[in-house]
Amino acid sequence: MRVISIAWGGMLLAASCSAYAEYPIAGLNPSQRPVGAPVIEWVNHDNNWYQHALTGVQQPYPRSLYFLENQGDWHIPFNQPGMQGRYDIRGWHQK
Repeated sequence: MRVISIAWGGMLLAASCSAYAEYPIAGLNPSQRPVGAPVIEWVNHDNNWYQHALTGVQQPYPRSLYFLENQGDWHIPFNQPGMQGRYDIRGWHQK
């Protein structure tokens, strides 16, 4: 019975994977970008993005924050609200 369930699970996995076979899977070979994988060619951060990213930081902005000039569209924890209460030193959770 166990052999049958493993075989059945393998068939289901193969069937579900075949639906996505035409879409490139990034990460299988980390040193190579798959042919046809989507590429972000240009990022334009407007003033609203910078205001949000610099919430709670007073001018003059420290030189260490100039990395935002080269920030792409990937996730960084710096521009997301963190913990609440006394740990909210940038005022993300204040009304």
